[in-house]
Amino acid sequence: MGFQRSPSSKQKVKPISKENNDENGGDHSINERTTSNPPDSVTSDASYNSWMMEHPSALGSFDKMMKAAKEKKIAVFLNYDGTLSPIVDDPDRVFMSDEMRAAVREVAKYFPTAIISGRSREKVMGFVELCNVYYAGSHGMDILAPPRPVKACEGKYHTLVPGKKGNEVLFQPAKKFLPAIQEIIKELEEETKKIQGARIEDNRFCISVHFRQVREEDYSILQEKAKAVLRNYPDFDLSEGKKVMEIRPSIEWDKGHALEYLLDTLGLSNPNDVLPLYIGDDRTDEDAFKVIKGRGQGYPIIVSSTPKETKASYSLNDPSEVLTFLLRLSRWRKSSSSSKQLAQIWGIGY
Repeated sequence: MGFQRSPSSKQKVKPISKENNDENGGDHSINERTTSNPPDSVTSDASYNSWMMEHPSALGSFDKMMKAAKEKKIAVFLNYDGTLSPIVDDPDRVFMSDEMRAAVREVAKYFPTAIISGRSREKVMGFVELCNVYYAGSHGMDILAPPRPVKACEGKYHTLVPGKKGNEVLFQPAKKFLPAIQEIIKELEEETKKIQGARIEDNRFCISVHFRQVREEDYSILQEKAKAVLRNYPDFDLSEGKKVMEIRPSIEWDKGHALEYLLDTLGLSNPNDVLPLYIGDDRTDEDAFKVIKGRGQGYPIIVSSTPKETKASYSLNDPSEVLTFLLRLSRWRKSSSSSKQLAQIWGIGY
């Protein structure tokens, strides 16, 4: 796992498409989706059922998954937007429900649990408001984790900080890019201020250009302005998620690397007895899904109400199904005679 610059010195602007970036905002059943289908306007029953055969419901497959998890250590990783909270028009109002917060708190009693988000770490901590989980913001470029022996190549990216749980470590492999990030934000704000609905969000080590409220006819203008600003910053990449353009430093670090780093930090790097479980809905979560698939052990779960290309093995329809899954997971562990012992081993509290 590394975090060196990509070899090319040219700006890499990844292909941007508006397809499959919107989020269905309707209510969905939290029951197992063995027979449910999306609206005809989204996709045909046949294509959806075919996709579900390849990515079966994690609720419908729960017993099978947990049977394979016996005698294994499970670590839980969760995206925030679109996973623990619904997608909304205002990115500052992506609040998780009290029920979801309670479910995550309960899961974290029994399993090492981390939130890995594109948001800044401080924002996610403010949304989640839990002290028994670990946080990785800026797509994993800002991680707060327990201290561990530092590898030689990582030393300059670590900062020891006092915390409620004792000393903790900030791992920030993109620190040198902070001045440039602030320059880009100022330029983007100036260039896009006349585009109605455009929103520039400072996520500390990355920048989000939100266009959920931008008129369709203004989208291409916003896209071109973002590209024009980045032509002067070849050390940054531009990609797109759900109604948002993401600008990140061109380093070899993503949510997949963050997952590996946290597993290593928590003493859970052995793929033979550890099952990482990652639930996410965005394109950036695919990097974590890829890592889990490469380990040959674990459960990558996509949150989506429509068929989409993904490396995930299982699916959940929306955050309400994520809530149901987390509740079942904590109940499953609670019913185990070794649950209290496991919680004490990992020091995650009761």
